[in-house]
Amino acid sequence: MSFSRIWLLLAIGCWPLAADPNLPGGATTAFENSREAYTQPASNLDPRNFAQFFSGDTIFNTNWVNASSVVDGRDGLGPLFNARSCSACHFKDGRGRPPEKGEIPNGFLIRISQAENEAPHPIYGNQISVRALPGLPPEAAIEISYQEIVSNYPDGNEYRIQKPLYAIKKWGYTEPSSPLMVSPRLAPSVFGLGLLDAIPDEIILARSDPSDTNGDGISGRPNWVKSPSKGERQLGKYGWKANKATIEDQSAGAFQSDLGITSMLFPNENHSSSQLDELDFPSGGSPELSKRDLEDIVFYLKALAPPASRFKSDEAYENGRQLFTQSHCSSCHTPDFTTRAQTEIPALANQRIYPYTDLLLHDMGEPLADNRSDFEAKGNEWRTPPLWGLGLTQAVNGHSRLLHDGRARNVEEAILWHGGEAEFSKQAFMRLSSSERQILIDFVEAL
Repeated sequence: MSFSRIWLLLAIGCWPLAADPNLPGGATTAFENSREAYTQPASNLDPRNFAQFFSGDTIFNTNWVNASSVVDGRDGLGPLFNARSCSACHFKDGRGRPPEKGEIPNGFLIRISQAENEAPHPIYGNQISVRALPGLPPEAAIEISYQEIVSNYPDGNEYRIQKPLYAIKKWGYTEPSSPLMVSPRLAPSVFGLGLLDAIPDEIILARSDPSDTNGDGISGRPNWVKSPSKGERQLGKYGWKANKATIEDQSAGAFQSDLGITSMLFPNENHSSSQLDELDFPSGGSPELSKRDLEDIVFYLKALAPPASRFKSDEAYENGRQLFTQSHCSSCHTPDFTTRAQTEIPALANQRIYPYTDLLLHDMGEPLADNRSDFEAKGNEWRTPPLWGLGLTQAVNGHSRLLHDGRARNVEEAILWHGGEAEFSKQAFMRLSSSERQILIDFVEAL
């Protein structure tokens, strides 16, 4: 469909409900495959909403400064933080990557807890801050090395994957006296969140099968979490372990933990009372992130559109789809949903979407386990990540790192790390011929 045709449909207000896997976001789908592929507003967004969208865009990309600055309104950074802006981690609304040797991470963080009770550390809390305002030490430095694993497919072809090994060094305060549980997290892409939010909870829950009653080996289950924005127990949808129920919770939580910016949902600073020096640093207000700014950035995230699929031909799509289904990949990476008939942003309503996720928790096996629970999520469970737009990560972010910690350098390696409930799918992929494996990889990269 041509760009002029798209805008003609918008202008006359007659865009139909899409039921086309080439349009993963339905009528919201963006038609851009450059570095800006993830930054586009929903194609059917009411032009009257553009002002709020671009306001949120500005906040997302603004570098915050410390409260002693002459700047007013975007101050209050830190004093401990991991990034100065949302886009520093989610560059161009895309995904982060693990740091190279000697590099301070952007878009990659380490969650921690005490090994004996999984409680936050009394000094360092539940997340390491690798940056600090002048005059303060960062909490620690993160170093990653890799152990290469070499093996073969049943057809004799060799493959290589890499296991990450983490070291936390240069502690800014007292070095922890007892072992820590460490959970690395890669910043995910943020487009399409509003469409995921518009999937009815009952549809997600209907796919849950904790006891595997149908005997298919898949026992996805929901993560029920406490929602600061709702004030009650809610279905978790966001985060690597589905530990956030709403985009408000996710956004405000990231402002607090990653930027040291308080909000009405998270009014406390991200440092502990044991880090006395931080208590002397001025605040950027109470809260530092205004209610209006939080509303605008949430609107922006909800209205970001998934990019169109990029299948070379109908035959390529169908061949890949068949292998994807035969390998049971679709048992967790559910291809399609229809969003609610009524949504806060009308453009998101009643859309047939193709995110390739069920938003449920699954046992992914011990090799991927962080052994750290998160609400009802166990240490070996992860939420099924959406696959839409995945193949454009290289164009947008200059890398193709995948999985929760970025250990996989491409789609093939990500599949080979699957285990637990996904062991059958991994083995099915490995038994394919070399050409069939490439067809399946091409399919995933074109979603």
